[in-house]
Amino acid sequence: MGTKFFDELEIRPPGEREADLVARLPAQIAMAKKEASGWSKHLAGIDPAQITSREALAKLPVLRKADLMAAQSEEPPLGGFAAGDFSTYKRIFMSPGPIWEPQGPEADPWKSARSFHAVGIRPGDIVHNALSYHMTPGGFILDQGARAYGCVVFPAGIGNTDLQVSAISSLRPRAYAGTPDYLKVILDRADELGADVSSITRGLVSGGALYPSLREEYAKRGVKVLQSYATADLGIVAYESEAMEGLIANEDFIIEIVRPGTGEPVAEGEVGELVVTSFSPTYPLIRFATGDLSAVLPGTSPCGRTNMRLKGWMGRADQRTKVKGMFVDPAQIDRLRKQAGDDVRRARLSVVRKGEQDHMILKVETEAASDDFIAALKTYLKEHTGLSGEVELVAPDSLPNDGKVISDERELSV
Repeated sequence: MGTKFFDELEIRPPGEREADLVARLPAQIAMAKKEASGWSKHLAGIDPAQITSREALAKLPVLRKADLMAAQSEEPPLGGFAAGDFSTYKRIFMSPGPIWEPQGPEADPWKSARSFHAVGIRPGDIVHNALSYHMTPGGFILDQGARAYGCVVFPAGIGNTDLQVSAISSLRPRAYAGTPDYLKVILDRADELGADVSSITRGLVSGGALYPSLREEYAKRGVKVLQSYATADLGIVAYESEAMEGLIANEDFIIEIVRPGTGEPVAEGEVGELVVTSFSPTYPLIRFATGDLSAVLPGTSPCGRTNMRLKGWMGRADQRTKVKGMFVDPAQIDRLRKQAGDDVRRARLSVVRKGEQDHMILKVETEAASDDFIAALKTYLKEHTGLSGEVELVAPDSLPNDGKVISDERELSV
């Protein structure tokens, strides 16, 4: 089934990779400052020629999603942080916040092809892609990489499970791509319908945590599932290999782990916030703070790939929480609360696991109680987050006074 590695870059000596990345930093920073007004302002007074080491890079300011949102509001749609001529972009997306992201003209702009290879998918395979193609870039992140790698993609998107089962039965794809939870929904529905979906033997999942119990269930059903860590802004930052010992950093990224709320790198092995520098010619991101927590695993992967390994997703440095592959932001819950009016004193969104799926419960402090009020809150929740959930009315002053608007109560095994 082809070579073990995607290319020679994956197995080059770590020192060689580090020297290459650092050597490319000055030109990338210079390009960003020249081509993008937002970067020119953000890095004002910085001489790109002086950024020739990780230590020098660590002195640059981080860029946070809140900074992007503010800049995009002042200078729509991209806040001056994208390079080149807008007419050369292939697509533009809107993620929760809202935050706008461009798709450049590169064949694999989000660098996902490598992660397909790692899970055992090969050119010519049919990939059933069940990530959303609606507004956000999720579906396209995997679609572009799979096609650039030589795969055939069925753009299933999300929902219409019966039709997805029918498509798998007919097309006989070898691979599933999508969120960790939804594959189980498809497989369970296929069992109920008596449909044959056994062609799927590989799964590349992203947009949420792959819990050990779910991975084990897939393995028992004959599907090998590996996960990748991605963001809408950067693409595939790190991916799992068959060794399943941490996530291997993708090529063409410089990854730092910093103390949350600062730009200060922490010691190897210490948990901190992921900060990533990309070399994208269209959307250069320099010290971009993802808001996600992780840690570096010492050593290299037993699979033979030599890049840095991450321990995996270990929660959020802020309360922005990924649910079923979509980020839910505290600002969205605040807008919901205001829309609901004076009957809502406080609102808190709990995210839990239920039947091996992410599940949202909106807890609302109120003295009002009616079926119509609950129905309206459910509608507002779907309108503001794009996701459905339950509503639980609670007594005034009964929610914890801990400042949380979103409480992620899913247990993580890392």
